Amino acid sequence: MENIAKSKPTIGILTGGGDVPGLNPAIRAITIRAIREGFNVIGIRRGWAGLIDIIRDSEADNSKCFELLTEERVNKAFRTGGTFLHTSRTNPSKVSKDTVPEHLQSKYHKAINDLTPEVIKNLAFLGIDYMIPIGGDDTLSYGVRLYQEGFKVIAIPKTMDNDVPGTDYCIGFSTCITRTISMTDILRTSAGSHERILVMEVFGRYAGFTAMLPTMAGVANRCVIPEYKFNIERLTQLLMEDRMGNPSRYSTVLVSEGTTFEGLEQMVTQGSERDAFGHAKLGGIGDMVSRKIKELSPNFNNGKPVNIISQNLGYLVRGGEPDAIDSIVPMAFGNLALDLILKGIHGRLVVLKNGRYDDVPIDVVISKKKVVNVSRYYNTDRLRPYYKSFEMQPLFIMTSE
Repeated sequence: MENIAKSKPTIGILTGGGDVPGLNPAIRAITIRAIREGFNVIGIRRGWAGLIDIIRDSEADNSKCFELLTEERVNKAFRTGGTFLHTSRTNPSKVSKDTVPEHLQSKYHKAINDLTPEVIKNLAFLGIDYMIPIGGDDTLSYGVRLYQEGFKVIAIPKTMDNDVPGTDYCIGFSTCITRTISMTDILRTSAGSHERILVMEVFGRYAGFTAMLPTMAGVANRCVIPEYKFNIERLTQLLMEDRMGNPSRYSTVLVSEGTTFEGLEQMVTQGSERDAFGHAKLGGIGDMVSRKIKELSPNFNNGKPVNIISQNLGYLVRGGEPDAIDSIVPMAFGNLALDLILKGIHGRLVVLKNGRYDDVPIDVVISKKKVVNVSRYYNTDRLRPYYKSFEMQPLFIMTSE
């Protein structure tokens, strides 16, 4: 349907990368405000994939690629987790030959293809004036590319790792922390009943915020994070001391999925396949750490091994409905994006910084990595969070850059 929204200025929305609770509230906030301000809103389906799969023919069925959003549509979805627009890890600037849409294969036949020209033509075909991608640094990095090509983009940060540069907060982080705390409390009953060590693998490819905050909140004795290559024997010693000091004879550790220890040179992955942004699927470091701890535990327990409970929290903290913060912040972010559009401003990332909503240049997304400041917040000897004072710190303590 060519220029679906010719009669009105039009906003496009998409969600890319991993799903998180809070995406549907963000889509709803943008849509309702935009409609009331006189815009049409188009939801792009399956992230950036929806914008490369479109067939520019008014008779073609492009329903798998986009839909015209209404208040009724977004009101039905916003209380649920995930994203009703669906998502993918698609990078239009690096599309492998075997994933080029069929109708474009005669034109793009290199091993890796840049389909940005098609994306721009498809945005024009849909009559989209502003694009609002909601995603992590990978998804938003392509938003930067579009902006550099001259398209009007306003970006919204989401990721449960909380590692998008420029903002203290990303949609999904609070629910992730809330669930991690809750599930650790559930699992500790089994750890205590069997006098075991509880090892929980959590999200965090490059940044350890999802392990640090629950540990700081008191649900784990120790945490190991991607920013510091730890000594597995030292971790075992500490956990055994924690276990002996606990009347219920158990201890707990949170392990970021991207962490490594001395003697392990690279992150633990599930196979060699990589996504369009060059990332292998992580997973398995928790089990590896568990095996090592059990192997070393006799050294600190009179020659007797201690059994382990190993649990990858994974998608359990990613799915389901958003908590209060991930219901409120997406609403604010969506309205911030509309405020900018109404002022004719683009090329910005909406942010939460030092307790205040704001916006910053979108290219901050590709300017640096946001990780835990080890010297300031992590005790490398005790393998746990370190802090002197909470005075004037942001809500989630170590998220300010």
